[in-house]
Amino acid sequence: MYAYGATAALVVSFALVAYFASAPIAVTAAPSDRAGERHFVGTLRGGWLVALRLASISTLALTIAAGLFGTRNTATNISMTLFWIVFALGFYYLTAVIGDLYAVVNPWRSLCGFIERLAPRAFRPRIRYPKGLAYYPALTLYVAYIWIELFAHTQPRSLAVILLIYTAINLVAAVLVGKEAWFKYGEFFAIMFRLAGMLAPIEYVAEQSPRPAFRIRLRKPFVGLLERRAGHFSLLLFVLFTLSSTAFDGIHETVPWGDIFWKNLYPMLATATARPYLFLVDFYYYWQWSMLILSPFVYLALYVFFVWLARAAARSTMPLRALALDFALTLVPIAFVYNVTHYYTLLVAQGAKILPMISDPFGFDWDLFGTARLDMAPFIIDAGNVWHTQVGLILLGHIIGVYLAHVVALRNFSNTQRAVLSQLPMLLLMVIFTTMGLWILSLPIASGQVLQPATGGGG
Repeated sequence: MYAYGATAALVVSFALVAYFASAPIAVTAAPSDRAGERHFVGTLRGGWLVALRLASISTLALTIAAGLFGTRNTATNISMTLFWIVFALGFYYLTAVIGDLYAVVNPWRSLCGFIERLAPRAFRPRIRYPKGLAYYPALTLYVAYIWIELFAHTQPRSLAVILLIYTAINLVAAVLVGKEAWFKYGEFFAIMFRLAGMLAPIEYVAEQSPRPAFRIRLRKPFVGLLERRAGHFSLLLFVLFTLSSTAFDGIHETVPWGDIFWKNLYPMLATATARPYLFLVDFYYYWQWSMLILSPFVYLALYVFFVWLARAAARSTMPLRALALDFALTLVPIAFVYNVTHYYTLLVAQGAKILPMISDPFGFDWDLFGTARLDMAPFIIDAGNVWHTQVGLILLGHIIGVYLAHVVALRNFSNTQRAVLSQLPMLLLMVIFTTMGLWILSLPIASGQVLQPATGGGG
């Protein structure tokens, strides 16, 4: 099945190259950005906007309150399901369809807005946001978020404490550098949802008016990724981490990955330190954490190498850094669909559990809305259907990424022939990313992270 998926990626890739080589520029160029091709369909303002923002803040408050005061049972406490399943997965995936609604209802930014009603100068910048800092705070918080997801083994109470700390970080940062700068560069959920929203056929445009309002426009799908460039190296790293972190999550508990440490690194550590197994086992976690942090830089090296090849193939004189930033957002579709393929079964299997939890969010045997007694058994998807869906989604992301890369190439290189030539290395890069994703999905999972090595000099 893995070979079938990889072969399909190659066939699709060569078909796209053949099409791009023969199609006129007008057919393959970016969708026009003329105002007539965007349809204004309404405005979010006034009571509707306030209601949405209050609902967002209330949901955050419920997650924290349930974690602090509710039952410790994760199967009956709403906090874990509401945050990890409904918000981090469900709402994130929905954003690719309905647009970046998170930018409109961001609970932390909304909280700042309500505070400003009482203290209008609360979030006037005290310190100018350093230009060189760019998206590095968001990237750092994103790495911390993935570390918590994979290694912290959160429970309702610890999740509540984490969200309280994150709330404090956002409020303090907004006080120091200003609300606008922080939520543009520093609040990592804002950047994560912003990137996903660029895939959507809907956008929300803030109006320049005394009172908050957002115009709702329809646009062609994926055009949001062509209207902007990464702009800063830190955003390129952020995009690469969306890809590498999902790959790491898929591989870090597999048998081949575990064997790298236990069959290669552990014997060397045991021989060099002469310490017992129980001491050296901590190094397994240090190794895992280090690999997570290094993962976007591994992807960066691969990405920059293939951009350099594309530049050489097109005989372009553009700076390599500029080209790397121009092509960065073309990776978003691949990163997004890979996230979907990795986690959608979790959303399908556990998402429905939110219905009974709504009536009993703290696990106190309440039935506020009459849904607490609903028997929402986990929905199990046939393994064959799961695999075919994963392959289909990854190929879809691959096709979109290749198309977007071709459009960017037409913008940057002088003629169609050079643009097509430049796409051969970029196409190979995307095939590698796609094939790696399929390969990781096919790997056997180990029974646990920590293993007792069969032989060990330190044990």
